Amino acid sequence: MTSVAEPASARAAWDFEPAPPRRAAIMSVATELPAGRITNAQLAERLGVSEEWIMSRTGIRERCQAAPDERLSDYATRAAARALERAGVVASEVDLVIVATTTPDELQPNAAPIVADALGTPGAGAFDVGSGCTGFLSSLAMATAQIETRRVERAVVIGADFITRINNYDDRRIGPLFADGAGAVVVGPADAGAGPGGASGSGVIGPIVLGSDGSQAMTILVRNEERKIHMDGPEVFRHAVNRMSEVTLEAVARAGVELGDVDLFVYHQANARITRSLGERLSLPAEKVVDCIEHVGNASTATLPIGLQVAIDDGRLRPGAVVLISAFGSGFTWGAGVVRW
Repeated sequence: MTSVAEPASARAAWDFEPAPPRRAAIMSVATELPAGRITNAQLAERLGVSEEWIMSRTGIRERCQAAPDERLSDYATRAAARALERAGVVASEVDLVIVATTTPDELQPNAAPIVADALGTPGAGAFDVGSGCTGFLSSLAMATAQIETRRVERAVVIGADFITRINNYDDRRIGPLFADGAGAVVVGPADAGAGPGGASGSGVIGPIVLGSDGSQAMTILVRNEERKIHMDGPEVFRHAVNRMSEVTLEAVARAGVELGDVDLFVYHQANARITRSLGERLSLPAEKVVDCIEHVGNASTATLPIGLQVAIDDGRLRPGAVVLISAFGSGFTWGAGVVRW
């Protein structure tokens, strides 16, 4: 049998030495929230319940809402531009733009190429990530791996959703929960540090653990033809608390620290009762758990950067802090990661 020699060019392409791995870091955080608000008073009248009923079940008093003529990609762009400014990174240095969203302006194209163009990042890779409310964390894991393996030098990760546009206001168990908003982080090599606007410092990204359970996919459902959220609230509550508790412990163990070593817990702001239940399940001091849903609502993929920004503003996210971030979303999907600020 005659063998065919492999072309030298093909051999050269595969006989490469991988670059030594390095650590990745969150270089900055920024958010962009709509000025519009939906209050409990407005919803109570519409849903036939009291304002106290809504507050007791959600922990929310008001929700951010974008105007009908506003575009999600514009909010994502403004959050990303502010994050770049705070990191001291110019747009031309960005190699990758990832937008985590359930509600892009159009089914096609994705939001990310539009945002990348608006930012002025010529030739940067750009794509959207689903995963429901876990989308930002999934995107952060992807960008982190790209930085760690030296495939890119700078990435922008954005969580942006206008969930009020697909909210189910006919269901009083769902209608009071959801909101609109955007948040972004710049991810780069850990030794790059934070830029001149990054007074809060930067966060070295440790292990990120992701999981899923497609057998529960219909528990949170938005059909193409209807574009309206349907959700089995009690089942979501039970799974969210169980999964985020489990993955919190797994991520902490992988990071080589104890739960008591964590200074701040930033969970997806789905419902204040879920956040409180997580704290009780894990015996976490209340002051260590970010709870900011009261005046912003559940903005899906945007809640983790919103939570980080709130902790920066109130002084809890300070240099040296060990931070646990975690989310749970449709699919089911979930995850947690550890960051040392």
